[in-house]
Amino acid sequence: MTAVTATSVPRVRASRVQGSLQRGRRWALVLSYVFLVIFAVFFLIPPYYMIVTSLKSNAEVAHLSSNPWLLSQGFTFEHFRTLLKETDFLIYFKNTAIVTVCVVVITMVVSVLAAFSLGRMKFWGSGILATGIFLTYLVPDTLLFIPLFQIVRGLGLLNSYWAMVLVYPTLTVPFCTWIMIGYFSSIPKELDEAAMIDGANHMQMLTRIFIPVALPGIIAATIFCFTVSWAAFVYPMAFLYSSDQLVLTVGTVTSLIRADVYQWGMLMAGALLAAAPPLIIYAFLMDYYIAGLTAGATKG
Repeated sequence: MTAVTATSVPRVRASRVQGSLQRGRRWALVLSYVFLVIFAVFFLIPPYYMIVTSLKSNAEVAHLSSNPWLLSQGFTFEHFRTLLKETDFLIYFKNTAIVTVCVVVITMVVSVLAAFSLGRMKFWGSGILATGIFLTYLVPDTLLFIPLFQIVRGLGLLNSYWAMVLVYPTLTVPFCTWIMIGYFSSIPKELDEAAMIDGANHMQMLTRIFIPVALPGIIAATIFCFTVSWAAFVYPMAFLYSSDQLVLTVGTVTSLIRADVYQWGMLMAGALLAAAPPLIIYAFLMDYYIAGLTAGATKG
C-alpha cells in the first residue's frame, strides 16, 4: 500500500506540472496572437487609408464632413487614369527603375567581392576594415549630401539621374557588405580546403561554391539595396530638379503639391503604385530575406 502511494505521488505531481506548462503555453500563444493582431491592424491602417483616399472623387475628399475611412459616394479610378496619362509619373517610374537596377548591380558586385575578401581571405587589419565599412553606413545622408553635391557638380552630373547611380552606393554598399561578411563567415571552412585541394583559385571558389551556398544572404542584401534605392528621398531632392530627370519619391510630391494645394487622391494613387514593386518583391522573397538576415547575424 505504501509503495503504491509513493509511486503515485510523483506521477500526480508530474501531471500537474505538465498541465500547468500546457496552460502557460496556451496563454502565451493567445497573447502572441492578440499582440500580432494589434500590430497588424496598426500597420495596415496607413495603406488602407491610402487605398480609400485614392478611390474617392475630389469632391468627396474635399468634403470634410464625410467619413475619411469609408467610400460613402462610391469609388472611382479617375485619379489613377489622370496620374498615368496627364502627368509625368511614367517618366518618374522609368527613371527610378533604371537607377535602381544599376545601383543593385553595382552594389552586389562590390559587396560580394568585398565581403568574400574580408570574410574568407583573412589578412592583417581585415576585422578593423570590416568594422569601418559598417560604421560608414551609420553616417546619415543628411550630412553627406552637401559634400556629395560638390562632387556631383564637379563631375557634371547635377540634374541627372545618373548622379543617383553614383551616390546611392554610399548608402547600400556598407550594409550589404556587412551582411555578406557575416554570411560568408558562417560557411564551414572545410569547403575552402576541399576547393583548394581540387585546385580551385579564389575566384572559382567564390563563383562555384560560395555564391550558390550564400544565395539567401545575397537575396537579402539585394532586397535591402532595392528598397533603399527605390525609396531614397534626400539625394534626389538635392540633386534633381528637371521633370524628365526626377525619380518617383521626389517627382510625385513636387508635381502633385502646388503651394498649399494638395491633390490627395492622386498623391495616394501615386504612393500605391510606387510601393507596388517593393511589395511584390518582399511577398515572393520574404523567406530568403529572413533567412539571409538571420544567418548573417549569427556569426561574423
